[in-house]
Amino acid sequence: MQEGSSPRGDTTGNTYTDLGATTKEAHQISETSRKLARKTIGDHDYEDRVRQRCSIAVGDFSMASLIRFVGDPIPAGLRALEHQAPIITDIRMVQVGIQKKGHKSEIICALDHAGLAAEKGITRSRAGILALGEKIDGAVVVIGNAPSALLSLCDLIREGKKPSLVVGTPVGFVNAAESKELLRTLPVPSISNVGTRGGTPVAVAAINEIITIHAEEHPT
Repeated sequence: MQEGSSPRGDTTGNTYTDLGATTKEAHQISETSRKLARKTIGDHDYEDRVRQRCSIAVGDFSMASLIRFVGDPIPAGLRALEHQAPIITDIRMVQVGIQKKGHKSEIICALDHAGLAAEKGITRSRAGILALGEKIDGAVVVIGNAPSALLSLCDLIREGKKPSLVVGTPVGFVNAAESKELLRTLPVPSISNVGTRGGTPVAVAAINEIITIHAEEHPT
């Protein structure tokens, strides 16, 4: 187990709950993918589970080696979900992709708060994150697409805002790698990846695995 990693617990191993699998075929596909991921990546702790799911999401096990965890983010995310902290996303695709089962947190999309984008000449996702500044404290922020949104979030954190968890995996060749590098220097629990790769599937996979773990720990 790596230094600072989450404990293994009873929810790793040969059993797995997929909150999105509602049919026998869907569950079989999910379980087969997970078995392959366990064998290839390892299955020692909750961080391995996130690595597994992110790799499955992009169909490439090399993604596992690119995922970075700062500040024990999985326990931080679990505590936030237990307290029903809001989940803030950069784009609609991330909002839609996050599981609605297994938690009671409100999921807010920055694009619904982007009214000043045209006036300021900035991206809608950046404008939305800035407009949601008062909601950042204690929130889970999931950014899967827009480096500009992550850069603005980093600015807010440096100004004193304290999200419970940031999942930051924006993709692209303009500021994507740099924004994630900056995030990893900040004193906030975070999950990110190295380099220009990433995107909505990785961000959604990471937060959905944390939601799944939360649901397993709090069965209804």
